[in-house]
Amino acid sequence: MRNRFNQQVKNNIQKFDDDFRFQLTQEEMDNLRSKNLTSSWGGTRYLPYAFTEQGIYMLMTVLKGELATRQSKSLIRLFKRMKDYLIEEQGQIGRQELLALSMQTQRNTDSIEHLQSKLKDVATKDDLAKFMQNFLESSSVKEYLFWDGQVMESSVAYGDIYGMANHTIYVVDNYIGLKTLLLLKNTPSHVSVTIFSDNLGKGLSLSEYDDFCKEYPNVKIDFRRTCGKYHDRFIILDCDNNTQKVYHCGGSSKDGGKKVTAIAKMEDTAAYRQMVDELLKNPALVLS
Repeated sequence: MRNRFNQQVKNNIQKFDDDFRFQLTQEEMDNLRSKNLTSSWGGTRYLPYAFTEQGIYMLMTVLKGELATRQSKSLIRLFKRMKDYLIEEQGQIGRQELLALSMQTQRNTDSIEHLQSKLKDVATKDDLAKFMQNFLESSSVKEYLFWDGQVMESSVAYGDIYGMANHTIYVVDNYIGLKTLLLLKNTPSHVSVTIFSDNLGKGLSLSEYDDFCKEYPNVKIDFRRTCGKYHDRFIILDCDNNTQKVYHCGGSSKDGGKKVTAIAKMEDTAAYRQMVDELLKNPALVLS
């Protein structure tokens, strides 16, 4: 059984770098024998290999079948929960550490999604079933809100709205944070983004914004003050255009889904143009 598994890894050896697997030393081998109360490992003449966390993820790309697919989905959901937790609990974590972890989990999520879509057409390894069982899919906590007459996951709702913009996105929200930016990360380079905010509460820091720009250089964001005149939150797409759309948001995007909230489309968009004209005259918001 072990030989068949090792052969499968050898057939895909280009996927297993040194930080994905390593060969045990004789001392480590003896220690494992002692802990497992056995004197024999099947008579192998070679020291076995062990897999790191990254190697475990990579194993899924050489497997096929329902178990491997379930595992890939489970890991993607796990990284999303990690990222959302870090964003929500940023008051208990240093800003630099928070941003580094958040960006890394985002990269991990993207990488695993890509790998899962490219699973090789190889034989399913029943020998790994017990091993993979440790990573079986668990229930995940998602954030929902009311949008377009239905309950929808928060990130999906904001993604749908921002994805309709052809030229400009204006976000009016006095309470912004890292999650506010991450929801805008897929904005095309030809769409400019302006966030109007007094950056109240813990707020968005300059270091968070700088690191976001390094990670997503194609997203162009300008910041302006609201000067204490706005309580509600709005999203305005393609202002002064025939396709202008205005949405009233019950909560801040950085908190979208954490509390019961809704996003509603406004019908009389012309009434909001004067509001935008006044906002554009406000001074720049300086992050610190």
